[in-house]
Amino acid sequence: METLAPGILLIADPFLKDPNFARTVVLLCEHQDEGSFGFVVNRQFDQRLDELIPAVLTPNIPVYFGGPVQMDTIHFIHQMPELIEGGFEVFPGIYWGGDFATVVELLNRGELDLQKIKFFIGYSGWSSGQLEGELTEKSWILSRINPPLLFSGDEQEIWKQSLQNMGNNFAMMANFPIDPSLN
Repeated sequence: METLAPGILLIADPFLKDPNFARTVVLLCEHQDEGSFGFVVNRQFDQRLDELIPAVLTPNIPVYFGGPVQMDTIHFIHQMPELIEGGFEVFPGIYWGGDFATVVELLNRGELDLQKIKFFIGYSGWSSGQLEGELTEKSWILSRINPPLLFSGDEQEIWKQSLQNMGNNFAMMANFPIDPSLN
């Protein structure tokens, strides 16, 4: 079983009722005694990056709902530390943040691989001990990260595929109905 640490995926239990996190996968970027922080990686937001940041001239770059905290902030993860300085490595080869002005400039020049960067509005946060409590309640399943899946454009499949990648005991959970009473 995995332990809470940066780079771990939190896969929502199939019956988690919280509408912010139902059928989501969260990339944990920071975990300390004071609290935890991450991004929902599989729920697209209803606006694109150029609609939220007027300086971005490239249209139709998706933005994901990172979580319900500070919905007035934009964050990003990427796999391009050679182009984007100042990021924090949350897992080998995967970085959180960096110089946003450089990102905008590189986007506008068409010099970023859009398969290696993902943008979020807001984030997911837990106070001290809160995430551990949710694990005790079995709200989350911990998994190792799968970088290609993390940056996949098919956000509808990330939750299912994350469970299936964990093997037989979890793979069948991917097909559980959202509401078992309707079964």
